[in-house]
Amino acid sequence: MGLSTADHTVSPPRIDIPREYNAAEDLIGRNLAAGRGAKLAYLDDAGEYSYAELAERVNRFGSGLLALGLRGEERVLMAMLDTIDWPVAFLGAIKAGIVPVGVNTLLTTKDYEFMLADSRARALIVSEALLPQFAPLVGKLPFVERIIVSGKDAQGHTAFRDVLAKGKPTFAAAPTTRDDACFWLYSSGSTGTPKGTVHVHSSMIQTAELYARAVLGMDERDMVFSAAKLFFAYGLGNALSFPLAVGATTVLMAERPTPASVFKRLTEKKPTLFFGVPTLYAALLASPEFPRREALGLRLCTSAGEALPPQIAKNFHDRTGVEVFDGIGSTEMLHIFLSNRPGDVRHGTTGKPVPGYELRLVDDQGHVVKQGELGELQICGTTAANGYWNNREKSRATFVGVWTKSGDKYSQDADGYYVYGGRTDDMLKVSGIYVSPSEVEAALVSHEAVLEAAVVGAEDENKLIKPKAYVVLKQGVEASDVLRVVLQQHVKEKLAPYKYPRWIEFIAELPKTATGKIQRFKLRG
Repeated sequence: MGLSTADHTVSPPRIDIPREYNAAEDLIGRNLAAGRGAKLAYLDDAGEYSYAELAERVNRFGSGLLALGLRGEERVLMAMLDTIDWPVAFLGAIKAGIVPVGVNTLLTTKDYEFMLADSRARALIVSEALLPQFAPLVGKLPFVERIIVSGKDAQGHTAFRDVLAKGKPTFAAAPTTRDDACFWLYSSGSTGTPKGTVHVHSSMIQTAELYARAVLGMDERDMVFSAAKLFFAYGLGNALSFPLAVGATTVLMAERPTPASVFKRLTEKKPTLFFGVPTLYAALLASPEFPRREALGLRLCTSAGEALPPQIAKNFHDRTGVEVFDGIGSTEMLHIFLSNRPGDVRHGTTGKPVPGYELRLVDDQGHVVKQGELGELQICGTTAANGYWNNREKSRATFVGVWTKSGDKYSQDADGYYVYGGRTDDMLKVSGIYVSPSEVEAALVSHEAVLEAAVVGAEDENKLIKPKAYVVLKQGVEASDVLRVVLQQHVKEKLAPYKYPRWIEFIAELPKTATGKIQRFKLRG
């Protein structure tokens, strides 16, 4: 079972992945082969784990799953908090040829019931704290034969530690190929029923070589901290495939990413790389607990999940001296394919294509648009998913030959930088002209009183669509009719006047997915 290799003297990097290939064997084995067995791989809330310790745990869990009767190509669903048990379960299953399905930890019982039935998972691996969400489903699901609990009390189910104990410290990786199904991630479901996105063994290492190493310059000297969780495609790359590919060290945090919890890790562990989302960066900047520049060890930060408002990026740089590189990826493409980069940051844009990816912008008829015009972003790259599980119609609509439809609107400026225009479904047509909600939101957020904003379409008295804004104010700022007018005037000064929000409603918080994406459909009424 060979390991992958990459040549970074050419652009894009040339990546060689042998036909007989197991992703877990590569991500772990390359570090042992490089002599990094004693090097720190992970820190979580309970302890520290070297690469050698990680390798043994992965072996024990993978062989332990086989000892329980699971077989290659069967699915196991993972609803787990970010502790060492997450990468152990994920990589252990993959090494055994079993397919892990990582899911959002903030969903409802109904959501989990759908995913367990849809995936036909034979086992559920769940953190003890999340067990109550699954309790009503025990005994109701025909496919689930075993529940494995990570935590102190397995509550009558199989304990994670017992699976490790049953396993072997060494075992040979399953004879998988680079094109075999490796793992699934369910799409966030922000616009409908979640879709099981099937990724192959070769994809993780390619995202690491094309983006983490080639764009971010990540290497074994880095310490990584991702506020985005491991179940999210963005977080999976940040905190698993990227650091393991280069031999870096990763900080895991089980709790929710609040300013207090994030600042604690940034100042105590001093990671060099931080991965967040725009709403979190806004919350960090608004917190009175923001640490002094000298208390941080950061060399760079990235943002994804939503377009990063220019003012947030500028303010963060002013406070820390560190750039935030805005990028866009997707569950379907596994990680970031379009990004700003060190030495080439253009605030208000998502940068340029990551080496190894080809992009195009097309109109509603599928024709490539002219430079400066808005079009749907489509991506060609080797990390595209095989398709959606058991959903042929959506697969055929999204994966069209070598191109993957993103569902995002973009334009390209005169210098080749890509400017975000919003989700295809979110676009507004005002006075016959397309208006991007994200553009109006960025203008609102640039006002000192505004923490967050979301813009949707609403009908006026003539049944015509006009922008309506929902605004979350910064702590200590009072909502008023006067402020409403001030914000409308602020947008008119920043953008073409027809784009200003005709209505502004002040609210305490915006509805979001667990990955930080604003759920605008919940605001449309």
